[in-house]
Amino acid sequence: MERDQTEELRALQDTLYFIGGKWRIPVINSICNGNKRFREIERSIPGITTRMLSKELKDMELNKLVKRTVYPDIPVLIEYEPTGYCKTFGKIIQEMINWGREHRSVIVDNKI
Repeated sequence: MERDQTEELRALQDTLYFIGGKWRIPVINSICNGNKRFREIERSIPGITTRMLSKELKDMELNKLVKRTVYPDIPVLIEYEPTGYCKTFGKIIQEMINWGREHRSVIVDNKI
């Protein structure tokens, strides 16, 4: 029994590490919604700084969540797209959105 709980805790910690704070999910959501260029992604996420977005994208690329493609145009064009691995998180993001909507309704409308 204790071994199962240890494995569950480890799996939960891995998921929380993947989520990685305040910006990871909004960046994934933006890219999965079709924003490919840095400025498109940045404009779609209110409050994120250029520096933070750059850091998140680099980290996500290292963790095989996004694919970065550089086109040698003038000026250079860089596009980001979600990997298949990243897309597996889509159902979880949708459930988080659903839960967040319900939670806001409970808090704002005092439904409970």
